[in-house]
Amino acid sequence: MAIDPALVADCPYGPGGLLIDDVLRIDEKESLVVARMPTHDELPLTREQRAHPLFHPRHVSGGLMVHMTGMVAYVHAYHLLGLRHADGWVGWGARIRSARFKALAKPGEPMELACKATTVRRSTSTILATYDFTFTQAGTLIYEGDQTALWQRITEATPPEGTPL
Repeated sequence: MAIDPALVADCPYGPGGLLIDDVLRIDEKESLVVARMPTHDELPLTREQRAHPLFHPRHVSGGLMVHMTGMVAYVHAYHLLGLRHADGWVGWGARIRSARFKALAKPGEPMELACKATTVRRSTSTILATYDFTFTQAGTLIYEGDQTALWQRITEATPPEGTPL
């Protein structure tokens, strides 16, 4: 399925930060989404690499992959938790328990980003979710992660924690 234009419009990042061009799978029973991320030489951070074919081959940076955990978790929250940024919902990474980089993702072939919620705890204005992430490129495992995010519904009466009043 093509990415929902409403998801792109609702995202707190523009298309240059969302960096997802398709949603490949939404599985409510498994609490799983899989999205596709194009890879190319002009990705943020990738374009700044001083690449060398042997010592530092051009690749999707680890920092960008950590950012993409947040983007695919946003896709999960949008489709499976029903959260909308336009309704005041915003998410923050709360904890990275593990981030394992298994192989370099080279520009060219897209990556498939899988995000599975393993726990979801809800209250009226917050959701605490734990996610397993698996990123692959052409069948090769690139990244695995285990992270927690806090989703909070922000209103003028309830500014986010740490926000100056």
